[in-house]
Amino acid sequence: MARDFYAVLALPRNATDDQIRQRFRELARTRHPDRFAGAEKEKAESEFQEITRAFNVLSDAERRRKHDMDLVRPEDSSATADPRALARVFLQRGVKAYKEKNFLEAAGSFDRATQADPNNAQAWHHLAQACSHQGSWLPRAVTAIERACELEPMNASYHKQAGRIYALARQPERAAGHYRKALQWGDDDPAIRIALDELEKSSRRGGFFGKAG
Repeated sequence: MARDFYAVLALPRNATDDQIRQRFRELARTRHPDRFAGAEKEKAESEFQEITRAFNVLSDAERRRKHDMDLVRPEDSSATADPRALARVFLQRGVKAYKEKNFLEAAGSFDRATQADPNNAQAWHHLAQACSHQGSWLPRAVTAIERACELEPMNASYHKQAGRIYALARQPERAAGHYRKALQWGDDDPAIRIALDELEKSSRRGGFFGKAG
């Protein structure tokens, strides 16, 4: 299977030239090796090379056309014929990238999974989790986790994740609401109790903090 450079940049396949350039500039600023040291610098150098390679291909009309053709070549005819099977393929790729802490690629793969099967709550949940690792992606993470909770409103783990993401997005009321739903539909979770206590204390102080792992 061809390397998916859209996934590397966490972009949809119909991204415009301007969107590709803007995303590359954003990633080049945040992932430039000069911003890191030690082992993190080595990892950033590898990521920066991949980001640059992806941009060079997608910003060139002919190379992008060939890349798109490579991506649509069926690797598994049964998967391409069944949207749910195709979503599972992208989920597997996303999980692999996430475990390797390549959150950019993971988010791209999970995004492709949601496009293939918009009713796959797990895909939305994973997309939210991947996006939550980048501050600038928090609005996207919020949208994704809300969709997961809409599809499976009694899934306690989804509500717990929603609480964590809303906490990161500094929306304490929504965070608390999802944490309470997580307790309602799941087992008593000490981490959620702690997060709710922190939210309440922060509210009384006029500040904000909340996290549940």
